[in-house]
Amino acid sequence: MIKDFQAEKTLRKAYDVCIIGAGPAGITLALQLAQAGWSVVLLEGGGREYEPRSQELYACTSTGLELYAEQTRLRYLGGTSNHWAGRCRPFTASDFAVAPPVGMPGWPIDYAQIERYLPAAMAIVDLPHGADFKTVNAGLNGGEFDADRFLLSPPTRFAQKYASALTQTPGLEVFIHCNCVDLEFDQASGQLKAAVVSDYDQHRERVVANQFVLAMGAIENARQLLNSASLGGAGVVKKEGLTGRCLMEHLNIDLGTFILKDGLGIEPRQYYTTDAFVAQYHAGKGNVSATVLSDVQTYGRTAEVKYFLETLACQLGVASKIEFVAKFSCPGDGVMTTMIEQFPDAQSRISLLDETDELGVAKVNVNWVLSATDRHTIKCIGAELAKQFAQAGLGFVKLNDFVYDTELPLKLSPHAHHMGTTRMAASPEFGVVDADCKVFGSENLYVAGSSIFATGGASNPTMPLLQFALRLADHLDAKMKAASGAMV
Repeated sequence: MIKDFQAEKTLRKAYDVCIIGAGPAGITLALQLAQAGWSVVLLEGGGREYEPRSQELYACTSTGLELYAEQTRLRYLGGTSNHWAGRCRPFTASDFAVAPPVGMPGWPIDYAQIERYLPAAMAIVDLPHGADFKTVNAGLNGGEFDADRFLLSPPTRFAQKYASALTQTPGLEVFIHCNCVDLEFDQASGQLKAAVVSDYDQHRERVVANQFVLAMGAIENARQLLNSASLGGAGVVKKEGLTGRCLMEHLNIDLGTFILKDGLGIEPRQYYTTDAFVAQYHAGKGNVSATVLSDVQTYGRTAEVKYFLETLACQLGVASKIEFVAKFSCPGDGVMTTMIEQFPDAQSRISLLDETDELGVAKVNVNWVLSATDRHTIKCIGAELAKQFAQAGLGFVKLNDFVYDTELPLKLSPHAHHMGTTRMAASPEFGVVDADCKVFGSENLYVAGSSIFATGGASNPTMPLLQFALRLADHLDAKMKAASGAMV
């Protein structure tokens, strides 16, 4: 049942599970757990459709590279799936086996922990059962670049696809316009006791549950943890800790232009770095698309973001901020665009401001930064691809100066793939949640979504984060069954 908290405040005295955030991760978790027989409440701060008042609660400042955070997230039922472009590529074993070369550990689990959830995640985003991830061209001969493999979801719009399930699943209650404004933690028991929620008139209620899950995206998950005075007072969230840190994005770099050899077709070519490349250069992974200008469209999710922003630019007053998706002018036959991995860096972070929003929650500043290791990855991918492209007889590449000269300012744009800020680790020294997605220092507070990513790889995050959500659903189900058995 979907209820509007602004008009109907009929919360139960307690639930088995409270999930905050109704995007892909939150909706998936809620349906899985309710279908397993648990009482679940799913809280969404926005409404059924886009609303400026709700979206304005995402307003933030920026002191680093421009992430366009306020414009590329969506604050209503279905979350950012409402403008997801649908590209899917799974993580691989090497994403979990190779630690980033930055003094920060990688994943505390191996790939097998989420691999078994791939078929179910594919079904959730409407990919054909048993389908292989396809290539559109051959790889390059040097061994550094394979053909990229991916599938395209329709794309799945979670609020639309699961509208009936959200309304009719027994045991599940969904509240829209129900904004989380505080988390009440009890230090003596190590338990989160309640989530404090508010409507837009600042009428507040306490949501009580046995288990809590934050599923609001990388920026908001960290914001809620940092905003909780009781979590801070108990030392669960520390100023010197990693909550809000290691914010990662996928990097879309203007590598340069290319001229195709005469007689070659104009079909786009897509390449992906091999494990051999990563090992040889101690660099990150990356996808590179070589596309002739006549076929160029805005790349990846920014195509959907561009359409969405163009329809809202006037009423939001953000016309000056959408140039990164609205303007495109390059010389030559074609351009090379990328989706490159960013390594975790504690200086890339969100932090709270003294100013609060209209509901009394501290606003955030986003300090998105790149490290020298990220510039090294970009340089190695650009230089090696240019060499391999020529050696394969495909044509010639002219790299932009800033690709190989790391002292020059870098021209880049983000992909709206916000990752990190509550990263998974084996200990709180290097992360915020443990291998089960539970916040260190708590007994019943969990995090879902790409904010738990220890590394981002170069795969689109939506399908992998669903694999983690399915894994978390199984963990919570087993935990609650064990607790029920113990009480009997």
